[in-house]
Amino acid sequence: MNNYVTEAINLKSYNLNDADKIIVMYSKDNGLIKGVAKGIKKPKSKLGARMDLLVANSLQLLKGRSMDTIMQAQTVNHFRKTREDYDKLMLSTYVSEVVMNFGEGSESASKDIYELLYKALNRISDSSNKKDMLIAAIKFQLKMLLIMGFCVELDTCLCCGERILDEDMYFSTKMGGVVCKECCEPLGVKLKMHHKIRDFMQAMLQFDFDFESDYDKKATEKVCQVCFDLLDEYIKTHTNKRQKSMKIIKEGLYT
Repeated sequence: MNNYVTEAINLKSYNLNDADKIIVMYSKDNGLIKGVAKGIKKPKSKLGARMDLLVANSLQLLKGRSMDTIMQAQTVNHFRKTREDYDKLMLSTYVSEVVMNFGEGSESASKDIYELLYKALNRISDSSNKKDMLIAAIKFQLKMLLIMGFCVELDTCLCCGERILDEDMYFSTKMGGVVCKECCEPLGVKLKMHHKIRDFMQAMLQFDFDFESDYDKKATEKVCQVCFDLLDEYIKTHTNKRQKSMKIIKEGLYT
């Protein structure tokens, strides 16, 4: 009765003692969980590479008073190509950090978050260029915000409520959406956004994660960088944390 099974993705680990580690994971059934990987530091550990970061496993855990113990692990996906590419590794780390920062208290949405995280990690791993990696990250950002109840407003002005059509507008990272030209000055919103960028973001939000729309095909790497940065700033306002990998992403992926 004290054993349970779940799928989970490894997000973070830290040492418990000379032989054991604590693994922080996002699980399909219980949201953020922690498990002790006993003997993981020993050369003949049965858990071995299954407890590496950014690995998806099917787990059997033993319920404990203060912390659960990982009894068995069977790898579902180790996202191999991610470990062969530094840019993929940094973007994958970024999405895992977002889940860590949003994850507390998200148990009711754990299945949706787990599946979104899995799809994002898998798409980043399989991407053939920087643009495709960024598109996967943008879809993750938008859909994660939607799941958490902070959906980005892309249709109507957040101030006056008027619909914004094919015209330039402004984007407020604090408010989380678009503001029309008439309302931007009183609000102090200065970040101008072309309507085509808005249309791209709408498509990324509305279409299924695995669907490749015309917007995916036509988007440039620069457009993706702009959208990714906008959404990261909005995410930061709701998590009150800066994703540590963001600095490295800007120094590496954007060059």
